[in-house]
Amino acid sequence: MNSDAENLIISRVLAHPEGAGMAYRIALIGCGVVAQGFMKILAEKGKALKERHGLEAKIVAVSDKLKGSILVPEGIDLPKFLAHVEAGKKVDDFPAKGAVKGLDPVETIKRAPADIVIEVTFTDIKTGEPATTYIKEALGSGKHVITTNKGPIALHGAELQALAKKKKVLLRHEGVVMSGTPVFDLLEFCLAGNDVREVKGILNGTTNFILTKMETDAMPYKDALALAQKLGYAEADPTADVEGFDALAKIYALSKIVLGADIKIEDVAREGISKITSEDIRKAAAEGKRYKLVASARRDGPKVVASVRPEKLPLSDPLAGVSGAINALTFHTDLSGPITIQGAGAGKMETGFALLIDLLAIHREISRRAAPVPCDDIPSDVRAGALRHPQTGLVESQSMPRSLGGKG
Repeated sequence: MNSDAENLIISRVLAHPEGAGMAYRIALIGCGVVAQGFMKILAEKGKALKERHGLEAKIVAVSDKLKGSILVPEGIDLPKFLAHVEAGKKVDDFPAKGAVKGLDPVETIKRAPADIVIEVTFTDIKTGEPATTYIKEALGSGKHVITTNKGPIALHGAELQALAKKKKVLLRHEGVVMSGTPVFDLLEFCLAGNDVREVKGILNGTTNFILTKMETDAMPYKDALALAQKLGYAEADPTADVEGFDALAKIYALSKIVLGADIKIEDVAREGISKITSEDIRKAAAEGKRYKLVASARRDGPKVVASVRPEKLPLSDPLAGVSGAINALTFHTDLSGPITIQGAGAGKMETGFALLIDLLAIHREISRRAAPVPCDDIPSDVRAGALRHPQTGLVESQSMPRSLGGKG
């Protein structure tokens, strides 16, 4: 029988065996543009990801409320499946040996032999559903979760993270605010140690495109909106974008996660751009300023004040120089001062990349947990029963199966 100290060593390797070179099994909930972008990345970069990062992954299930579902325990042939869905065909019409079909998203989460669930369904900022239910089901069953869905993170982020911690799994959401432009990884690693006092940015590319066209091409608001719809930047019903609801969800999530705000979404003041006229744009230019739809959250004593509204920014402000369908965000920190990032805030491949960012983060954490224990970390009464690895100087218990410790 192993001692407690020996079990400490063994558990570090056995806790997440998938970290030792096995392919991660992924279930996709949602099969829209973002999911397809992610699958395309896996299909095209699979070899490079394995060689550079030691990451292997396969999709074992896809479930979409409108397009159907498929579960293939051995993994779905991604190039063929992508061609199938990109041709507009239903998920459950894809031919695959041994496939289970007809499962709804919750059943898919329960039955799929997945290590990670990627949730990319539509956003409902009022309730966070049905995505919140999907995420809870996955975390509750001991699966890691990645999502780009603003609703669950903005409304229920703390509760979901607590559940993830309880189940000893990870919940990642890099793509929630600026798609594939890293926000949370930047804060977690590069800006670690800073006290962030304010976040302020352009968090909706559609409105930024419209305002840019109104200024540079002297377009009336209606014409600029029509062009945005023609180019695919705006939906047929553009309300979520032009009235500030999309930016509202993002700044609310940032205020909760980054600033720890104890506020409700109704506390965030919101005003869109639909009332801005060409004359407003001209007057701002004459003043040496430029209109932007600015989402901000800042500390005000013990409180956090958040808002979304059009602002006339001086041209010296980094946000004023951001044009087209681009997003940008400025962090005001105590040690590094203001730090501004900008990049795509939407897009098939860009948001697919956000999912890859989180997948790599989970892979690194699992690999860290599974790493051998340095000799100095092992109690002296166990060292006599341990073998030192000839290259690394790390040790493994003699009672540990050699096959789990690597090539040694």
